[in-house]
Amino acid sequence: MSTKQRLQWLNKGSAWSGGSAVVAGRWAVVVTLLATVLAIGGCSPRQDHQTIVSNRSAIKPSEFFQSHADRMATLGMRNNLNSLYRLMDKLYLRNPREWRKTGLADAETVKRAVHRAIELDQPLPQLGGRTDIAALGYALSAEYQGDRVGAFIYSLSSMLIAAHGGRTEYYLSDSLDPQFIHNAARNVERASWMLAQRTDAGGKPWLLSNEISAEGRNLSYAVEFGKVVARLDLLTDVLDERYRRMGVSYAQGLLFMNFLPVQ
Repeated sequence: MSTKQRLQWLNKGSAWSGGSAVVAGRWAVVVTLLATVLAIGGCSPRQDHQTIVSNRSAIKPSEFFQSHADRMATLGMRNNLNSLYRLMDKLYLRNPREWRKTGLADAETVKRAVHRAIELDQPLPQLGGRTDIAALGYALSAEYQGDRVGAFIYSLSSMLIAAHGGRTEYYLSDSLDPQFIHNAARNVERASWMLAQRTDAGGKPWLLSNEISAEGRNLSYAVEFGKVVARLDLLTDVLDERYRRMGVSYAQGLLFMNFLPVQ
């Protein structure tokens, strides 16, 4: 549901609720205030880079227009992007040949370019304009020969953001589909498995990640992927429960013929 449609729905709801001029007036104030904040850009659709990498969020007036589920989704997206950025750091350390494929000066410059592409919704040139699952499939194919680390992290991030409606910050005017978020969690699981299993013609992994060998054990990559999946699954359950409780509450009102409060 678009912002315009949501505001129209709120207006209709206020007029329906008993025809009270007071109630309608209060709803009109809320709708007008929400529309004003959205119009002036007070409710940003995207979190900034510092918020993501620091894993902390300063209190903002726009949080007034967030439900508990909206806030949880915002924090979950922030933490998931932070996890993917950590994975990118670790993958470049183990696979330095990948960032060198870009021709840029160093790994930090390459990572900043990937950050900008994700946060500003700018497709990576080496992916040929692909985003979401199309980019993810291409980045994990034998056909792709570019910087596989940057392409992999960008594609996962793009897929997550697409599943959340193309935003990284969420408000009452937004609608999140639990099924899409559930699908995103399964996509992350598949991508993690493919990262561990895909090899080149010589049998060498495309990207070095988890390791269990005589020299030691390193499963930190799998742990980070697991965190992302867990956050997505929890948000799916919260959204499912929110919509279920809305239906149950409405049914209870009809069953018990509860009167609505007037003061």
